[in-house]
Amino acid sequence: MTIGELAGRFGLAPHVLRHWEAMGLLAPDRQPNGRRRYQQKHAGQVGLILLGKEAGFSLGQLRALLANRDDPTVWRQLLTEQRNVLRRRISDSRTSLAIISHALDSDHRDLTECTELVNSMNTTDARSESSPISGEPD
Repeated sequence: MTIGELAGRFGLAPHVLRHWEAMGLLAPDRQPNGRRRYQQKHAGQVGLILLGKEAGFSLGQLRALLANRDDPTVWRQLLTEQRNVLRRRISDSRTSLAIISHALDSDHRDLTECTELVNSMNTTDARSESSPISGEPD
């Protein structure tokens, strides 16, 4: 299939596939006239790249993942590292949500009067699991 056909299957612009090729993520066959020719395996790689991007992987990480897709030891390590990154982000997001929820539930007209909120802003790491925000307004 042509670059336009493959890109169209995924709702992508052809330049995206060219960029991924330049980054070492895709290696299409070349016709004698130099045009790219994609096989079904390339469609699988594009699908995996899109899933990986959705999971927060960088293009460099995806290149390593694709290059080692037949080595479970390597790709499991890459996936484990990304899972740990996502768990930290989720934890940080939960802390942020608790802070915002606390502020919204506060009866104070001026948020600087909310002791717990002010204390959380004054801690050196208000985003840690030990954030002083309990989720209950004071």
